This record gives sequence, C-alpha cells and structure tokens, in this order.
Amino acid sequence: MISREPTIERLATAQQLLLTPFGLDETHLSRALAEITAHKVDDADLYFQYTRSEGWSLEEGIVKTGSFSIDQGVGVRAVSGEKTAFAYSDDISEASLLDAARTVRTISAAGRTARVKAPARRIASSRSLYGAVDPISTLDSTAKVQLLEKVEKLARSRDPRVAQVMAGLASEYDVVLVARADGTLAADVRPLVRLSVTVIAEQNGRREVGSGGGGGRFGLAYFDDEHIAEYVDQAVKSALVNLDSRPAPAGEMTVVLGPGWPGILLHEAIGHGLEGDFNRKGSSAFSGRIGERVAAKGVTVLDDGTIADRRGSLNVDDEGNATQRNVLIEDGILKGYIQDSLNARLMKTKATGNGRRESYAHAPMPRMTNTYMLGGDRVPQEIVASIKKGLYATNFGGGQVDITSGKFVFSASEAYWVENGKIQYPVKGATLVGNGPDALTRVTMIGNDMALDSGVGTCGKEGQSVPVGVGQPTLRIDGLTVGGTA
Repeated sequence: MISREPTIERLATAQQLLLTPFGLDETHLSRALAEITAHKVDDADLYFQYTRSEGWSLEEGIVKTGSFSIDQGVGVRAVSGEKTAFAYSDDISEASLLDAARTVRTISAAGRTARVKAPARRIASSRSLYGAVDPISTLDSTAKVQLLEKVEKLARSRDPRVAQVMAGLASEYDVVLVARADGTLAADVRPLVRLSVTVIAEQNGRREVGSGGGGGRFGLAYFDDEHIAEYVDQAVKSALVNLDSRPAPAGEMTVVLGPGWPGILLHEAIGHGLEGDFNRKGSSAFSGRIGERVAAKGVTVLDDGTIADRRGSLNVDDEGNATQRNVLIEDGILKGYIQDSLNARLMKTKATGNGRRESYAHAPMPRMTNTYMLGGDRVPQEIVASIKKGLYATNFGGGQVDITSGKFVFSASEAYWVENGKIQYPVKGATLVGNGPDALTRVTMIGNDMALDSGVGTCGKEGQSVPVGVGQPTLRIDGLTVGGTA
C-alpha cells in the first residue's frame, strides 16, 4: 500500500466527508468564491466542518449520561476594510453555498464590482503534529465505561474520606476544509480527547472538592493505568489538602506560583492582551508597546501551536495558515502580537497562525493556542524557601481579566501559607488581584521546571470557546495583592 503525504491525505479525507457526499467538488468552491469576489472585497473564505463527538459521565458508580452528536456545515465570509460579513448553513449544497456567497458580498459598497482572474490552486503548507485518528472508535463502549469505573474505584481506594467521585470521558473527531479567495486550499483532521475526575472528600461534616484530568490530540488508549493514577491522585490530594485548609490571609505579599496549570493566570492576564484585535483597536494595555520593556528580565512568553499532540495545537489554523511558534515577550521586551489574517492585514504585518473559530457557525478571530513562559535557572525548592511571609499557589480555579486595564482576579483552588521558607498550612479562599503588565515586572525568580498543563484548558472569547494549552515554571512575584477570608 502506498501512503500519501499527510497534507494531501487530510485534504482527501476532508473532501470525502464534506464535498463528495453533497455533489460538490473544487469547481463549486471556486464558483462560490468568484461570486463573492465579483464585488470588490479584501478577503473571502469558505470553511467546511464535520464534527462527531461523544461524551460519557459516571457518578455514584453508575453511568449517568451518555451523548453522541454529529454536526456539519459551512461558514462563508467576506472582508472589506475592517468590516466582516458572515453567513453559515448546516445545509451543505451548491444552492446554499451560492446563496451565502451572494449574501456576504453585499458588504462591498454598491457598484464596487471587480474583475478578478481566477487564482491558481494552491495547497496550503501545514504540519503533522498529531495522527488523523478517530478517537471515538479507539475504544468500544464497554471499554469506555470500564475506564470510568476504574477511575472511581481507584479514587475511593485512595482514602476512606473520599465520599463521592465523578468522572467524565469526552472524544471528538473534527474535520475541516478551508478554501480561500487567493486559491488556497487547506484541511485538517483533529482528534481531541479528555478524561476528567472530580472528588468530594468529607471529614467531620466538612466537604471539599478536588479535580484532575488531562487529554490531547490522540486516541483513548493514551489513558493507561499510569495516567489514570496521576489524575486520580491529583484530585484526591487536592480535596484532602483542602479539608485541612484555614482561611487565607489578605494583603500585599510575595506570591509563588507553581508550574503547569497556574499558567492560566499568564494566559488570561497577559495572553488576551497580546491578541491582535485588541491591539489594533488600541484597547489593550499592551497597545503600541512593541520594542518596550513590559516584563522583568528573564521573562520570555510564547504562543506555540506547533507542539505535538497538545490540546491547543493545530496543523493549520481556521483560516488555512500553518501554526507557528511565536515569541511574544523575549527577556522582558514585547516582540509581537497574536494575529489572524484580518488584523494582520490592517496592522501591516503577517498572520501568525492564530485565526481560530469555535465552529463553522462562527467567524475567526485572533486566539491563543498553547501559551507559556520559558523556564529560568532557579530550583523550585529554593524559590519557595525564599518566601519570608507569603502564599504558594499550586492550582487555580476561575478568574477574569479586563483587557483594557489589564486588571485580573483569580481564585486559588490549592494554596499554602509560607513563613520563613517553610510551608505552614493549606489555605482556602485566596484570590490574586493585580494588573497583568505590572505583575510581569514584579517577577523576581523563575524556576527551571517549566511544565505545560495536562491538557484540560478551554478558552472563551466573545462567546466562542476553543481548546488551548497553558504552562509556566515556578515563579516568584513580589508585592501581589491577595484577597483572603481571614
């Protein structure tokens, strides 16, 4: 058997799922794009998508819910200046495609017609970061239920104080096809899985929650005994630690953030402020500051959509551009922003492979992929030992940020009070309050233990959710405000 180059293989898969069953081929795509570009527009594209997803959840030892869905459709977009016209349909047919094309081309001023020579066909360059596997079919239904039952039994066996266990397993097979007005064709086949576990522990009438989990772009066989034990131990440990927690002190203090998932603070407080749309409009705290020092020396922040098998990675973005490893902040100096095609054109720069959308029913915008800070040279234990009085936060729950001011509020789901370099006791109710750009300048120690999260992140922006990754090393930040309950 002769195998095809992965990019060609993905394109063939997308055509077989999204064009052939509906009597469409590349000629029909060219005709629809020609309808749009008959009016003078700056850009146009077609985005076809087929998504099959499945979810299972277990609670109290039994499967409480099981779901399966298939969704497919096409989004049609025209761009003129700063304006975007967008239409979508779950009916994939020549008639609906042409109807959507004629609708969106009205974004161009009346009478502004154009004679455009049909562009040459070009297959977009892309990457091969994950296999084109359908994760739903990598385990049968019985094995999926048994996996969840294994999670529950393992969690209960860890400690008699574990009163309740909830486990969830999600799988998604996503195939996309992008056709652009410049003749570019791109496709991707995107597997995505996630295993989650939530534990409630009870002691003397007090109940606390802990959670764990992970996933990425691969099949369900990834969740072997080692990974299951890792997620269960994380959830049980968090719940048991919080059973012994005391009210968190409040005030301005030294805060040390643990590696991995605490990078969610970096994602929210810094990452969103570096997205191109906010900076083009001048609404970000980082607007117009490229080349300036925005963080302490040693702070280097990247957005990298090219890490193999990661939840936030993509072979191509949702505009057909290959993803990139983008250095946003280097040694404290702002180097660039995250760009989609529209904002890159208006800012007279290049797209960075960050044009993303939730589905065919949404227009793309600049979004993060895997956003993380590079490690330094300090030993993590040395960083914790440097705290005279302060907080050591190893896990986070929810948070929010104001892009314009950079102000953020985050709640720590697992944190410890430290005095004279020694962990004293766990605390509950600690919230970190600060300003993203200011917090970056207060970083005084950077650990050598940079880690990415386990593969659980989902980012929301303007009503659209996309899978992302975060990461960072252990960090010491001086003079951060902690809101507590003590």
